[in-house]
Amino acid sequence: MPPQFQAPAGTFDVLPPASARYQALVARFATRAERSGFGLILGPMFEDAAVFRRLGETTDVVRKEMYELDDRDGRRLALRPDGTAPVVRAFLQHSPPTPWKVWYATPKFRYERPQALRYRQHHEVGAEVLGVDDPDLDVEVIALAWSLFGDLGLRRITLRLTSLGDDACRPAYRDELLDHLTSRGGQLCDEHRDRVQANPLRVLDCKRAACVAATADAPRMVDRLCADCAAHFARVTEGLDALAIPYRPDPSLVRGLDYYTRTTFEFCADALESAQNGAGGGGRYDGLAEALGGHPTPGIGFGLGIERVLGACDAEGVFPASPATTEVFVIDTTGGAAARDITAELRAAGYRADRAFGNRSWRAQLKAAMRAGAALAVSVEGDGVTIRTLASKGEPEKVDRPDLVARIGALL
Repeated sequence: MPPQFQAPAGTFDVLPPASARYQALVARFATRAERSGFGLILGPMFEDAAVFRRLGETTDVVRKEMYELDDRDGRRLALRPDGTAPVVRAFLQHSPPTPWKVWYATPKFRYERPQALRYRQHHEVGAEVLGVDDPDLDVEVIALAWSLFGDLGLRRITLRLTSLGDDACRPAYRDELLDHLTSRGGQLCDEHRDRVQANPLRVLDCKRAACVAATADAPRMVDRLCADCAAHFARVTEGLDALAIPYRPDPSLVRGLDYYTRTTFEFCADALESAQNGAGGGGRYDGLAEALGGHPTPGIGFGLGIERVLGACDAEGVFPASPATTEVFVIDTTGGAAARDITAELRAAGYRADRAFGNRSWRAQLKAAMRAGAALAVSVEGDGVTIRTLASKGEPEKVDRPDLVARIGALL
């Protein structure tokens, strides 16, 4: 009989040993981020829905993917669909000194059709920096994400890169692009034929054949950059070249949120199916703080989907699951008190130790030790203890109780 309740559609449970990969990936990212001067930020899973509506009313995230609810006091809230906006809200609320460099690991929620590696709740690591508009920082942020892929052993990652300009040069480009698309309105897909006026840049990111054909000869933002934006982007590409980080210039890159300015990038896992190979990305959002009611503050960041990254690892055969196994299993048929005390002592000494419960037989406890993958089994026998090496058929070794921890250290 199936259970009465199951995880909601588009969500999933991560159980051990699979969860060990999540833990290890986050730990590796934390090490890299902290080495680069980033500190961990922990924030709420829900925010005032208006925080996310400032991302752009024309984006799919805002229009149809947010999980929204009214709390008991009638406040309109939304579960976090995006990692950047809450960080900017926290920056404006707490006014930390700049540059403010933070990293996070968080679940995100988007109501969309569940597909392979595309879930309604997924998990993400990311990093954000606010208060600096130096293009060398753009390089540092991209390099942080790139270094994680290297740590995991991933080799088939493509960095797509472009510049989306700023308020000085993008309005004129938007008008030029809109004229181009309007003249080809009949060629656009059904969705963008009706929405092109609201945000013509969205059409550039459409993968449907009709829109791809209609934008093939469209004007390119990267060719219309003002002098400041062009100099900024040139410094970014110079820095990536200096660090030997390969990239593919892609003038069609827009990404799914309206807040991006200047440097914009995306990481594609080429080992995955092309429809689901976006492993993450980010860029500059120099106007987002103002959109949230704050003073002008430049910012840049990225997010990487943990499920997508692990899927790429599976496709490339790298970063396998390596669950933490029990080092010592304590077997006690004398009532359990000795197992309680020895297990606590071993754990205090830094060893991964476990035991059985419920006064099970010696043989049943030994089987439990084998299932746990323990390297050693410690059997309580009167005033002494016996150590058995489970991976081999060597002779059991009797030791005095006071010498147990030291002897375990010598054997492991």
